[in-house]
Amino acid sequence: MLYRRCRELTGEAARFVTVGAVSLSMTIGGTNGLHFGAGLGPLPANAIANIVATCVSFAGNRQWTFRHSTNKAQGREFFLFFLLNGAGLALQLMCIGIARYVLGLTGALALNAALIIGIGLGTVFRFWSYRRWVFLTLAAPPSVSP
Repeated sequence: MLYRRCRELTGEAARFVTVGAVSLSMTIGGTNGLHFGAGLGPLPANAIANIVATCVSFAGNRQWTFRHSTNKAQGREFFLFFLLNGAGLALQLMCIGIARYVLGLTGALALNAALIIGIGLGTVFRFWSYRRWVFLTLAAPPSVSP
């Protein structure tokens, strides 16, 4: 039983990481394309890219990563998904803020290290919180012993 549960969780985590990689690529590519290609400012370009990537992430997680979810209230899922994405983003920004404003680290290496730590923390938080509050699964029926 533990092996089966571990295998399910590992597959779910792999799908979650794949959806996240696609979303991350969309955010980076979209921001650069909108800023350098379309001439938008960097903040609006990043905001638009993030909104689009979050929508794609929701669809990918809903239809693939957590497809076994029993929760059919997709409006609720969508709201919680965006809310928890905001919390994950806050973790990322907190890491960058601590490195920059508390520790006084201003170099490119420090920024990227804080960004990677923040993305890692945010990703772990999102995976846990999506399973806990957004993409709910049906509890296993109790086993009946003869």
